[in-house]
Amino acid sequence: MKSQYLDIALQQVPNRHILINMVSQRVRQLIAGFRPLTTTESSFTHMDIALKEISEGKVGFTLPDQKELAEERARKRRKRTM
Repeated sequence: MKSQYLDIALQQVPNRHILINMVSQRVRQLIAGFRPLTTTESSFTHMDIALKEISEGKVGFTLPDQKELAEERARKRRKRTM
């Protein structure tokens, strides 16, 4: 793993748990055949590519607001009671 990309990615995504989930999902996409969004070197692993993309701001995230979360939970509860 290229530590310089990890350090920059941690500045972009300050929550380590979210960063781990982002990298994990992006690695799965790359393994499935998605193309990298950045230039890579032959020595890069999928994790290096994902971290570089995040550190460059090419992959991001948004957190759902509390209202959306409450609505989703209510829908799931209604489904279980049907």
